[in-house]
Amino acid sequence: MINKQKYHRLMKEYQETGNVTVSALRADVSRPTARKYLNESKTPEELQVKHTWRTRRDPLEEIWEEAVAMLEGAAELEAKMLFEHLLGKHPAKIEPVHLRTFQRRVKQWRLQHGPDKEVFFPQNWKPGRALQLDWTNANELKVRIGGQTYDHLLCHVVLPYSNWDWATRCRSESLLSLRQGLQEGTHRLGRVPEELRVDNTTAATHEIGEGVERAFNPEFLSICEHYRMKPRTIGIGCPNENGDVESGNRHLKRRLNQHLILRTSRDFLTEGDYQMFVERVLEGGNEGRQTRFREELSVMQSLPPTRLAEYQEVYCRVSSASTIRVRKVGYSVPARLIGAELKVEVYESELKIYSGREWLLSLKRRCGDRGVVLDYRHIIDHLLRKPGAFEGYRYREELFPSRIYREAYDRLIQDHGARKGSLEYLRLLKLSTEVEGNDLELMLVEFVCPPYPRWTVEDLRKIVLPRSARQVEVEELKPEWSSYDQLIGASEEVAHVD
Repeated sequence: MINKQKYHRLMKEYQETGNVTVSALRADVSRPTARKYLNESKTPEELQVKHTWRTRRDPLEEIWEEAVAMLEGAAELEAKMLFEHLLGKHPAKIEPVHLRTFQRRVKQWRLQHGPDKEVFFPQNWKPGRALQLDWTNANELKVRIGGQTYDHLLCHVVLPYSNWDWATRCRSESLLSLRQGLQEGTHRLGRVPEELRVDNTTAATHEIGEGVERAFNPEFLSICEHYRMKPRTIGIGCPNENGDVESGNRHLKRRLNQHLILRTSRDFLTEGDYQMFVERVLEGGNEGRQTRFREELSVMQSLPPTRLAEYQEVYCRVSSASTIRVRKVGYSVPARLIGAELKVEVYESELKIYSGREWLLSLKRRCGDRGVVLDYRHIIDHLLRKPGAFEGYRYREELFPSRIYREAYDRLIQDHGARKGSLEYLRLLKLSTEVEGNDLELMLVEFVCPPYPRWTVEDLRKIVLPRSARQVEVEELKPEWSSYDQLIGASEEVAHVD
């Protein structure tokens, strides 16, 4: 059989010359072959005999019917897993080298008899109609802040028509992160689209009852009302309905990863440095979308005159345990605030605590809606006055700032007994409030590793806070005679006569 190129060359030459021999020579084929194709007037594919016979025995003949029965019962079975199952069941009928043949046979069976796959219908978006919002986990980027692994999400907004996008860092999929991400995106735009599309996240929707469509949360509706955007959601389990932002999540993380590779480091000094890096990547990606982006801006609404506060206010009273409860999570505060009613501004990553209008302190917010965040600095002085309360303290586990402190506690209990060991550990916490940085924790590593002898916190204190001997400086006495001479010279001598 000749290829298509030679066949077409042969037909062309024969039309020009009408001579079989000359046409065959010019097309580089033999004269009998040329005569065959000229007589049949068929292409090489049409003359090719269909291969319907086998050249060797079918190695899957004995197990294929069983494989088909299993595929019909569970079409999602993977070919390799099914082959391993049949190989273990019939080791004499097939061999491991038949895996690729089996995979090709399963693929062909699925094309002919397998179930239909989901069909996606591309949409024509109107300029400025919608803004899609979603969260994506960015831990796969392996970013480090100050040497520590940075766990975070990205709240991602996308305009489907132009694919313009923006993203903000956040810690959880919450209403606060939604508010922050939406406001950052719209204020970067300088305009507002008609609709806001989200999935069925609990930050925006809640379930009313079984079989009832999920309703929007009042807080989410108030955000949409402020920005004059119509809220829209997608079907449950249908992320393709928000396909632009879902696809954009993958592309955004790919671009960030590529820029991190070019940067040759994934370490950043502060969260602000990392945010600037993310913004530069986003701005670079948006540069090639300006034509369609300008079309969208021309038909969007103007921004509202004010921006929503990116926090929620709650009021709470400090308990006798020197703790407050915010969003079902407990936080310790200084004991001087016991009994006071405080106003707390709940941000996405921190709490700002006020008494009236006066700011008192800020605390790092904990993700989730359970647990307690206890800072031993707030209560250590009081525990030292009541050391017996430590053993049964409800939040005792929170008083171990790290694994090395737990090991130090176990070592002190082992060396000094339960009562004295607990007191020594409380003294260790007190010492850690007096030492800056991680010096104490680094020193503890050596103290808890055997075969270090028994030690007390006082031994540790002498190392990390050495006391310098006070030296009394005695100044040399230097009499000043000139003023005395002046005093004597100015007075007249008086004789005393009895």
